[in-house]
Amino acid sequence: MPNGPSALEESQVPLIRDDLRNVAIIAHVDHGKTTLVDAMLRQSGVFRANQEVVERVMDSMDLEREKGITILAKQTAVEFRGVRINVVDTPGHADFGGEVERTLRMVDGVLLLVDASEGPLPQTRYVLGKALARRLPVVVCVNKVDRTDARPAEVVHEVEELFLDLDADEDQVGFPILYTNARAGRAGRRPDELAPDLGPLLEAVVVTTPPPTFEPGHPLQFLVTNLDADPYVGRLAVGRLWQGEVGLGDRVGVAKRDGTLAMAKVTKIVGAIGLSRADLDRAGPGEIVAIAGLGDVTVGETVTDPDDPRPLPVVSIDQPSLSMRFGVNSSPFAGNDGTYLTSRHLKQRLDREALGNVSIRVLPTRSPDTFEVQGRGELQLAVLVEQVRREGYELEVSKPEVITRTVDGRVQEPYEAVTLDVPEEFVGVVTQALALRRGRLTNLVNHGTGWVRLELRVPARGLIGFRSGLLTATRGTALLHHLFDGYDAWAGEIQDRVNGALVADRVGTATGYALDQLQERGELFVGPGTEVYEGMVIGENARPGDMDVNPTREKQKTNIRTHAADEAIRLVPPRQLSLEQAIERVGVDELVEVTPTSIRLRKRVLDAAARGRAAKRTRRVR
Repeated sequence: MPNGPSALEESQVPLIRDDLRNVAIIAHVDHGKTTLVDAMLRQSGVFRANQEVVERVMDSMDLEREKGITILAKQTAVEFRGVRINVVDTPGHADFGGEVERTLRMVDGVLLLVDASEGPLPQTRYVLGKALARRLPVVVCVNKVDRTDARPAEVVHEVEELFLDLDADEDQVGFPILYTNARAGRAGRRPDELAPDLGPLLEAVVVTTPPPTFEPGHPLQFLVTNLDADPYVGRLAVGRLWQGEVGLGDRVGVAKRDGTLAMAKVTKIVGAIGLSRADLDRAGPGEIVAIAGLGDVTVGETVTDPDDPRPLPVVSIDQPSLSMRFGVNSSPFAGNDGTYLTSRHLKQRLDREALGNVSIRVLPTRSPDTFEVQGRGELQLAVLVEQVRREGYELEVSKPEVITRTVDGRVQEPYEAVTLDVPEEFVGVVTQALALRRGRLTNLVNHGTGWVRLELRVPARGLIGFRSGLLTATRGTALLHHLFDGYDAWAGEIQDRVNGALVADRVGTATGYALDQLQERGELFVGPGTEVYEGMVIGENARPGDMDVNPTREKQKTNIRTHAADEAIRLVPPRQLSLEQAIERVGVDELVEVTPTSIRLRKRVLDAAARGRAAKRTRRVR
């Protein structure tokens, strides 16, 4: 029976579309969901026999392939015994939770993928909690059962405990469990009895996921959950048709966030068949399609019947917890690499990102050349900087800062629930490092395999710049996962960086002779032949406090020769900082200069004398 008031006098019995299922795959980073979708597509005959197919075909962005993570939610469709299954591959990282929340508004069920060795991890908990809150049925799939350290029985028990922790009801707890080897494209009801294909898994998805229901004669309701762009028809609104039908040339209304109704005409309808897109003349209820011709439509708005508008609830998104300053590149080397250099270009690019990504916010600052960008976490903001850099922009970004709020006159800051897997011998080092960052241990589990799982609650500030130090302390073995865990009282001052910086005091080219003398002072970021400028950070000082140095000094040429003077120079290779490492290391008084070909650390104030005067004023105030 329809819930809301109907334009029709007689009541309508809801109908179902038994030829369609809409399902989202949710999993932690690197548990194999994109690989599983690959296998589904191969077995459904999407690819030609002679077609060359790359691995993880759903990870279409260069950044996704390089990092091995999913950043954008993407949709495809596979056929199984006459049923079309719309599969949406969602990001597994909480920083991209905005994509996850929108995706769950389009589907009727979820496929929960869990690694047979690692079990459910924080991001799994995050996305599953969102799915259970929407009362979506779940199919549990334990993947990578071919691993030598697989423990499927224990992992299933951990999943059951996770469901209970998330207050799942009786219907949700009775989930079907399947076991897969996604790389080989096999699935089964028992870990040691896998079928030669994914048939058992797809069958469970069709049986468990309810088909879309609709009311005949109900006016159009299409919820926009994502945005895309087409070079010919402009903006595409991606979403699901909940009620009614839409056809080419139809006159529709767009229910805006502010309550107004804007008129529009549908100029194109695009649906997914496998990985390709097909133009459609009409789309019916339950289908996930993209529609063009809706003007400046944005995420969360409803496309509806202009004569009987019935907007759906606006998509609610978790609030951002971190911010960074994005500014125009003001270094002496500005303009050497990039194509887009002005604040107008940067503002247009950031506005374009905020338009399609509801979890990103762009705010003005006192400076017309600098903008505050708020997001979910360090990774999300670093990915945005990397995307902008690859598009030919030059910019400078600041150290990430947490977004605080004041409740009853007291300052509160965001906290993270941290899960750390470390070898036993490093437990003391890790707990001590997190204690200095105001972390509080909540649970410790020793699996008896030589590895220990630590669960802590840490202020988000304490995790900024923590990852690189953690990997150094644990010799690259630690696995760190964290998840937003609400706001709480300000934890006090956190000492995140002890060492100072080696700062170049003039413009020029770094020489091997000068760097040979400087490498005793600390770790270098530049090698011989690198162009440097005054105020550029060329290394990390081994002691607290910054040191102005001359990396361009050359050996004086004389006609007196000695054995000692002609000794060979042996330089330690410099550390080449990635963008994430630079953002982790940058200090409060520093910036990261980002261009299409270079990543440099620099001081906010380049002039050494001006920096000295500012430091004196700061000491006087204290």
